Amino acid sequence: MSLNAPIRHWRGQRVWLIGASSGIGEALAHALSARGAVLALSGRRAAALDTVAEAVGGAEVLPLDITEAGAVAAAWATLCERWGACDVVVFLAGAYRPTPVAELDAEVIRHTVSVNLSATLAGVAAVLPAMLARGQGHVAMVSSVAGYSGLPRAAVYGATKAGLTNFAESLFLELRPRGIGVHVINPGFVATRLTAGNDFTMPALITPAAAAEAVVDGLARGEFETHFPKRFSRVLKLLRLLPYALYFPLVRRLTGGGKP
Repeated sequence: MSLNAPIRHWRGQRVWLIGASSGIGEALAHALSARGAVLALSGRRAAALDTVAEAVGGAEVLPLDITEAGAVAAAWATLCERWGACDVVVFLAGAYRPTPVAELDAEVIRHTVSVNLSATLAGVAAVLPAMLARGQGHVAMVSSVAGYSGLPRAAVYGATKAGLTNFAESLFLELRPRGIGVHVINPGFVATRLTAGNDFTMPALITPAAAAEAVVDGLARGEFETHFPKRFSRVLKLLRLLPYALYFPLVRRLTGGGKP
């Protein structure tokens, strides 16, 4: 059963991708452009955004740092002035650094929480009034399977993603009856510049292009949650159902206990 209105036809759909300069965002720009969507691209690296825009045959480019107060609101105002309205907003910006608890750092915590959680929440707050006024639109947020339950070296990252998923659940309960689609996207390991620094084997690693296709398929089905790759995400979903007395020793065994 579709929890949101399915998006099966992309031609003419106005889509804003926040975090589109590389990785899943860049791949999603290519996938949606090929389907006829009208795109706006945002991120911190203006030159990279220009390159993506050229590669997809043209797009609005709105450079911004999502953590700067008012940045998303200002870009949203510009975009609505140019387009009149926007149909789909996808928040893809993320910060990731695997950190053993013995190496927790206040600045890393602040940055990760800001990008992955507080700035994304503020960004959603900036775009909602116009969507509510129209009584239609879709908001999608890229979270992570790391938010399902605690994992070694993911104390900060996993906590932000768990918070983002909880936020999406709350949004859905209030917004779906008012015509707004809410989607949370939970990828496993994707080969991006963020995961390139991992010094451990990443199970079921997929390409950004494969991730983008999974996102498009999930939106087409009207899913609230899109998780992938299924061979990995389903295992994590099952693990979180276990009592802690079974979960903790099993995860330690599977991950080596998070030892560096």
